[in-house]
Amino acid sequence: MRADGKKAKRQLSIAKGQLEGISKMIDQGAYCLDVSNQIMATIALLKNLNIAVLSAHLEGCVTEAAKDGDEKALHEKIAEVESVLERLSR
Repeated sequence: MRADGKKAKRQLSIAKGQLEGISKMIDQGAYCLDVSNQIMATIALLKNLNIAVLSAHLEGCVTEAAKDGDEKALHEKIAEVESVLERLSR
């Protein structure tokens, strides 16, 4: 992975803590909208992390394939990104 690993791990740790907090909120019978807000915050964090990973992929792997002049590898990398974008749009 070409993204900043330390930052990614830190964000995942935060998301894990948020999920544990959400679980406790549910156990404690917290107000539905408070739970929903925490879920949305966790989703936003993970979406931002995913953007960072995809950006690093574009800047690293895809750019590298283009610089190497390997058209087959470049088209494969582009197809991979297109696939991810398609899944994100669902």
